[in-house]
Amino acid sequence: MEKRRETKTVLIIEDDAGLRNFAARVLELEGYRVFQAEDGDEGLRLVRENQVALVLLDLRLPGRDGWSVLSQMKSEPALSAIPVVMFTASVAASQEKRARSMGAVDYLAKPVSAASLKEAAARILHDRR
Repeated sequence: MEKRRETKTVLIIEDDAGLRNFAARVLELEGYRVFQAEDGDEGLRLVRENQVALVLLDLRLPGRDGWSVLSQMKSEPALSAIPVVMFTASVAASQEKRARSMGAVDYLAKPVSAASLKEAAARILHDRR
């Protein structure tokens, strides 16, 4: 008998509605529950109020940017263990190095493909022990 996986929740914090909706649709088709936020403050509120298993976080957001959101999450004991994938147009190696040093588990450059999004979510959420 196959063991049913619990439904994992992914939060997408991205100000581009088209990209946010694309990512949400891809992940929902993979069986994930998806929440969406268009800015950092809304994202922090949603991650605090829900059992989020993974956060996809854009660096450039209106108001509180992705760096600030990542820093805040890693400073709060209740949020610090949630894996964060930076989701950004910046392909600079220094940006990726900074994100990883701050606790991001992965770094996806936009435009992101459905395949790379699915692979990252599966690897992070289902290969973790």
